[in-house]
Amino acid sequence: MNEYDILTKHYESHDEEGRLLSKHGSVEYITTQKYIHECAEAVNAKCIIEVGAGTGRYSVSLAKEGFDVTAVELVEHNLDILRQKLDGSEMLTAIQGNALDLSRFADNSFDMTLLLGPMYHLFTFEDKKKALSEAVRVTKLGGFILVAYCMNEPTIINFGFRQGNLQYILDNNMLLDEWHCKSDPKEIFELYRTEDIAELDATVNVTREKFIATDGATNYMTECIDEMDDFTFEKWVDYHLSICERQDLIGASHHTLDVLRKN
Repeated sequence: MNEYDILTKHYESHDEEGRLLSKHGSVEYITTQKYIHECAEAVNAKCIIEVGAGTGRYSVSLAKEGFDVTAVELVEHNLDILRQKLDGSEMLTAIQGNALDLSRFADNSFDMTLLLGPMYHLFTFEDKKKALSEAVRVTKLGGFILVAYCMNEPTIINFGFRQGNLQYILDNNMLLDEWHCKSDPKEIFELYRTEDIAELDATVNVTREKFIATDGATNYMTECIDEMDDFTFEKWVDYHLSICERQDLIGASHHTLDVLRKN
């Protein structure tokens, strides 16, 4: 089974839309949207490209707000769901495409580029660098590139220890030195440490504006979060947003958002 088939099988069986709509999943969504809008306001963004748009949770929402959105997605199943959300009034162009090759788009085409999924599923440094460099290339000078990552330590703690999969990890030789997870396509997700992300950033002509913990401690306590009443959940989100830029907590977040600006 090739990488595309593995990803397709995963997203056909995994309810990513439902995850983002749950209370615990919405923390990541709320946080990411906060920084998307901050960046859009800072550059008076009109045209946005989302590379790896998934089922359109962000792209469709932004298009309905009036942004001119180009949504590029590899998996046709996800594109089908995205298109079903449109009523024809949105300025949204949905294209099947690969984050590694955005050659259909000219340099400096978009005010802002969202790369909120592809880095989860790229496993060689060259592919990661290519996806990031393509995202930077199509972004206008001074524009923002927002890149999402899945982090290493929460996977070790939650998947390995809390959920009882440590022996599976060891038996399948999934660890490098110092408890860094070794991933490949059949495991679906690539996992990062903060220094891995910094190494990638150094390959492109950008300045990091912010580095955000998009869900922080939320996914360590999903059941607790989902059972919160509305008042308590609102306070949890307030608390999370108040600490999500603290760099001493970044590596412990399941998901992070690297906010870059093109030089």
